[in-house]
Amino acid sequence: MSAAPSPSANESATSAPVPHRIILVLAIAAFASACAFRICDPLLPQLSLEYGTSTGEAAGVVTIFAVAYGVFQFLFGPLGDRYGKYRTVTAAAFLCAVGSLGAALAPSLNGMLVARFLSGAAGAGIIPLAMAWIGDNVDYAQRQATLARFITGTIIGMAAGQLIGGVFADTIGWRAAFAMLAAIYLAAGLLLIRLAPAGSGAPQALAPGFLAPIRDVLAYPWARTVLLTVFLEGALVFGVLAFLPTYVQQRFGLGPTASGAIGGLFAVGGIGYVVVSRKLIDSLGETGLVAAGGLVLMIACALYALGPAWTWCAVGSLLSGFGYYLIHSTLQTNATQMAPARRGTAVALFACCLFLGQSAGVATVAALVQRVDAHWLFGGTAVLLPLLGAFFAQALKRRA
Repeated sequence: MSAAPSPSANESATSAPVPHRIILVLAIAAFASACAFRICDPLLPQLSLEYGTSTGEAAGVVTIFAVAYGVFQFLFGPLGDRYGKYRTVTAAAFLCAVGSLGAALAPSLNGMLVARFLSGAAGAGIIPLAMAWIGDNVDYAQRQATLARFITGTIIGMAAGQLIGGVFADTIGWRAAFAMLAAIYLAAGLLLIRLAPAGSGAPQALAPGFLAPIRDVLAYPWARTVLLTVFLEGALVFGVLAFLPTYVQQRFGLGPTASGAIGGLFAVGGIGYVVVSRKLIDSLGETGLVAAGGLVLMIACALYALGPAWTWCAVGSLLSGFGYYLIHSTLQTNATQMAPARRGTAVALFACCLFLGQSAGVATVAALVQRVDAHWLFGGTAVLLPLLGAFFAQALKRRA
């Protein structure tokens, strides 16, 4: 098992038409999962008042969701490979509905923590297994463009989570925000049942054990290359982006709303990539997308470091989102092909490495920001990101 199957070999996807309606419903479920990640951020003051506790203790609803989401990535991959990815995503959507409804009705902070843990644990299976299912059912030639459409739900969800939480808190109450999430999850689960293709729930005869599927994936050198690259990508990109609003506030004197909006332009840049993804894929190919992504991210970080006005940072955020998805869309497409027989496990490991990379990047920048001028942090990242893009582009050429 020295090399992962190439896109043209041992391809498990059929030549059937792309199942657009199912992918739309999967994108809706992914929207809710991503939205749930950030929806509590603006609710902490209200939660602390509701439950008579400090804001720090109320922040546990954010932490416990993130921990459950990260840990359960490992579990859902093997589960999806064994019991069917489509069926597992459907079950996860219903469990998320239960968790969100529990959060809406929680009478105490402990009850809210339990509900958020369930939501994070179940939500961990939606995005990676949906991507793996797309890998099973969409030809490789169409897969990157199809995944680009799917991740629109994730991008919008991440961008809208904080906004939705804040709007509900200021209008009809924070509990209604979780009720809305529960309704979206429930609708997605019911639609997935209705649209379920024949044989989507059939279990596969795979070797028993939890670690065996992970070992199988890591045995492929190409899988290790993709996982290392996405870890470094998450660390470099999100390490500095996490501190961008603070940097803008301190340097240009903007308020929290304006600085948050500048950071939110990252999502707008990502949607811009989705809009033109088909043309870019056809004209640049995977290698060109990755190399271009590194250069675009370099320009974005240079604008953060050198821009004389906040408008330069706004442009930088747009370019960051666009450049990130130039690289990331290629990485996630290759993640669906790292180990076709263990595709659920492979994509779950991919998502887990991205999550761990983001965490490591934020922790590293947090340690450096007190000792190093922010200009040097953005400048150093501007140097490293094109090198990462060139590294993976060369890896793609060698594999081809």
